[in-house]
Amino acid sequence: MSAKEKTLDDLFEDTLKDIYYAENKILKALPKMAKAAQSDELKAAFEKHLKETAGHVSRLEKVFRLIDAAPRGQKCEAIEGIIEEGSEIMKEFRGEPALDAGLVSAAQAVEHYEIARYGTLKRWAELLGLDEAIGLLDETLEQEKHTDLALTELADSMINEQAQAAA
Repeated sequence: MSAKEKTLDDLFEDTLKDIYYAENKILKALPKMAKAAQSDELKAAFEKHLKETAGHVSRLEKVFRLIDAAPRGQKCEAIEGIIEEGSEIMKEFRGEPALDAGLVSAAQAVEHYEIARYGTLKRWAELLGLDEAIGLLDETLEQEKHTDLALTELADSMINEQAQAAA
């Protein structure tokens, strides 16, 4: 007897588990990043994104229900590595002028990962006819894009120059 063929439905669910795990790891990392940030604006950006991330988790749980699956994470090595890099920056640059620039860099790596995942999930939801899931995934995708843009603007308006000026 042959094994069950893997389908796009299976891949969708596996990727959903992956990003669910990632979002929950991000929920734990953001308060540490906010505490480490030296700039009040960067602290506020991390705190805002923490609230949004709780909403991302909630929307993912709705998508799990739409496909009749239990909300459950699956270890994501990619997010583990990205978050570890952020932790290393917090240790190595603690109290240094370049810390906030490093934190923005680490946060944007997370955002880019999330944008890739949510973009893919949205496209697959379209193919699978998961109309309600499309809206939920798109809402999160747009928030992730907005967060990435806000981080870029923060870096360009002050953070990177402060790191450079100290040199």
